[in-house]
Amino acid sequence: MKLVVGLGNPGSAYAETKHNVGFWVLDAFAQQHQLNFSADKRQAQVCRGICDGPDGSIDFFLVKPQTFMNLSGRAVSALLHYYKIPLSNLILIYDDLDLEPGRLRIKKQGGAGGHRGVASVIEHVASKDFLRLKIGIGRDPRVETADYVLSRFRSADKKKVLGALEDTLEALPLLLDDKVLEAMNRFNAA
Repeated sequence: MKLVVGLGNPGSAYAETKHNVGFWVLDAFAQQHQLNFSADKRQAQVCRGICDGPDGSIDFFLVKPQTFMNLSGRAVSALLHYYKIPLSNLILIYDDLDLEPGRLRIKKQGGAGGHRGVASVIEHVASKDFLRLKIGIGRDPRVETADYVLSRFRSADKKKVLGALEDTLEALPLLLDDKVLEAMNRFNAA
């Protein structure tokens, strides 16, 4: 069983913001697999799916924490514990200021890099050792970071990020199937 978590903020006021690209990925993947999210008492929107792997079916949960970004670790930790999913089966998907808009980066572990949602997950699971799929949103040094991540994309940047979403729909099945190196080779260089 895998737990695939997209980071974002709940509510329509945040739906189109840069900080919600983790939610965008899960929404697109759920739509592709005809899955529907429902509320979970562990402060998350959750859906369960199955995809085919070379050695059989792969069960997974898609999770959109509803705790707001900076408290995402609460829901992630609660769901890992409730479903008895090892940390090695967590895939965290989120925005990255240090990558150009639309660039993907897959990493096996690492720090929070200033991302408060990731910091919350690290704090609550007491480890930095989990798989990450990061989507670049770029940075504007003239704009305060909090304001920037909670704003909408410029048209050109949004087009790049939406193009990257197509790549995530190809990368995610590889990650679910533990083909991390293949996914890294394919998508980190793009």
